[in-house]
Amino acid sequence: MKKLLLILAMVGAFMACENPVSKKIKETKETVSNTRKAVKEMEKVQEDMEELKNEEPLTNEELKEWLPDEINGMKRTGYKAGQTAYLQIAQVEATYQNEDKSKKLKIQVMDGAGEMGAAATAGMRILFSQDFEEEDEYKVRRTTKKDGNKVIEEYRKDGSRSEVQFMQDDRFYIQVTGTNMDLDETWDAIAEMDPEDLG
Repeated sequence: MKKLLLILAMVGAFMACENPVSKKIKETKETVSNTRKAVKEMEKVQEDMEELKNEEPLTNEELKEWLPDEINGMKRTGYKAGQTAYLQIAQVEATYQNEDKSKKLKIQVMDGAGEMGAAATAGMRILFSQDFEEEDEYKVRRTTKKDGNKVIEEYRKDGSRSEVQFMQDDRFYIQVTGTNMDLDETWDAIAEMDPEDLG
């Protein structure tokens, strides 16, 4: 009886530990789940791509007009539009800084309309269908949901940098990076810039 109890205790301890076999099983389950999601998203992306191919991308002027002059007390210090025009992709990026230049915000927007834009943003759509979370002693990177949208958040634990990536209306790929801004500050800036007003 004692031997049986000892064996059961050892098996229980083995099962409770993060052993390589159970870790591999867990990883495989996650991979299968992500693959299913990717296949499902791929079907939806192909349908959306057909529609987006026929949409007219925003002009440089329209993209520039959308950019706010100021976001949460940070003034716009520069912008670039049309740098991917040779690929027939509408894109804009802008930088913002506070008065003492201690905080900086960078916004990048890519329009998924038109044949090339639809193809360029399709890969990002697949990435957003995945579920992942990574963490080390310095930073965290994960997928989550915000206002019904799947997003990728990445931030340094010391608050020196944060980044948010998401698709707006399944058309616009948006990446917002805050320097010396924590994740909440970066999300506040995104709310202030009204991405739903694009298009």
